[in-house]
Amino acid sequence: MAKQEAAPLELGTEKVGILLRKYAVPGIIAQTAASLYNMVDSIYIGHIPDVGPYAISGLAVTFPLMNISIALGTLVGVGSMTLISILLGQKNYAAAGKVLSNALTLNIIIGVLFTIAAMLFLDPLLYFFGASERTIPFARDYMTIIILGNTFTHLLHGFNGIIRSSGHPNTAMGLTLFTVISNAILDPLFIFTLGMGIKGAALATVLCQLAALGYTIVFLSDKRHFLHFNKPVFQLDSKVARQSLAIGVGPFMMNCAASLVALFINQQLRKYGGDLAIGSYGIVNRLTMFFAMICMGFNQGLQPIAGYNYGARQYKRVKAIFVLTAKWEVLVTFLCFLVSVAIPETAVRLFTNDPELIRLSSRGLRIMNCGFALVGFGMASGNLFQCLGMVKKSIFLSLSRQLLFLLPFVYTLPLWFRETGVWISFPISDTLNIIVSAILIFGLFRKFSRLNDGDSLSELGTDNPADISIDYLPDSGEAVEKAV
Repeated sequence: MAKQEAAPLELGTEKVGILLRKYAVPGIIAQTAASLYNMVDSIYIGHIPDVGPYAISGLAVTFPLMNISIALGTLVGVGSMTLISILLGQKNYAAAGKVLSNALTLNIIIGVLFTIAAMLFLDPLLYFFGASERTIPFARDYMTIIILGNTFTHLLHGFNGIIRSSGHPNTAMGLTLFTVISNAILDPLFIFTLGMGIKGAALATVLCQLAALGYTIVFLSDKRHFLHFNKPVFQLDSKVARQSLAIGVGPFMMNCAASLVALFINQQLRKYGGDLAIGSYGIVNRLTMFFAMICMGFNQGLQPIAGYNYGARQYKRVKAIFVLTAKWEVLVTFLCFLVSVAIPETAVRLFTNDPELIRLSSRGLRIMNCGFALVGFGMASGNLFQCLGMVKKSIFLSLSRQLLFLLPFVYTLPLWFRETGVWISFPISDTLNIIVSAILIFGLFRKFSRLNDGDSLSELGTDNPADISIDYLPDSGEAVEKAV
């Protein structure tokens, strides 16, 4: 027991490079696997005989609704994970366990409410998100099963992040790898052998996640771990809930914005290019997300290290781990840029053999990611503010690319450039977001440079956001926000 409770202490003492390797590598493997998880579905669906191109277009129509589901999951999961990291930095293990139990209850409540609402209005939502009479049967069949398993998905993803943040990155990675490998096995069995088509892909996804969730619950119920469910297991503390939700608002709004943008993209592509244009975006999005998920793996490594050291008031270590993470993420997004502009057709052929869909997708991939080289810096920046609990800056960075930049361009540029206008909106928005991220990060680090490790941010005349405890959880993140 004592040995296990000492596990997070290395986050404040070990070299940041070693820590990033230890915590990020499992995250990278897990996120890469999760990306492959989605790609495998798309690849199999795209090769369903006779209907593949339109089945993959139907899958692309579901992206906005799936983003809403993800948004609700991150609303609870990210906030809980951040609080737990800071509380572990304070060595307040009882409080961390209370946050964990609250996360269980909140996820169930939100997951069930979303499932009911989505099932009641599924067809109108899918038409609104860009479905046509030709693609809605595929979108409906897929989303019906996914929505019914929605609560399990929320719990699995939220608890997986908490397990990783509590000093068990390999366990979190193993759970993700299990879902990916089992899904890759079940997909062809359900889709082709049993003849279930796109329904089989959805069923395989839910069953694999349910199995992984079962192990996760057992793991977090084990009292031999320093972080486990408090009794009663199902509890809801208003202060803990409000602070978890306040911190999770940033990624929640980012995913809601992504859903809104995906809606406009689908509608604009359908208007100016038709169903196959929507399918091409589905393929391009999957390929780009493969590299973005690697960056998210680095962000997962950054999160517990930065959160712990911020809670322990070791500001130089916070800065050092961010710089190292940002360098690696820029390398990843630069690689995505190279693939997109150099070999787009080769990448696209993984998903389809249809000549027209290959042409549309490869052209879209080349244009969309021509400004992707430095996006890794923006991703690392937004994540740093999020894992330090700096709510307003996290929200602003999360929303600036999606709503302030991308959405207006997606709406206006097609008026002059038609379908091409949708694609060129992305590199313009990426560039603007990187500039804003750099301004905010340099401002934060200037404040850090005026402090010695151990100093409270009150030395600068502000409250210290690291002073979070189970007895004092700010109602709206105000103490966090005043720090910067």
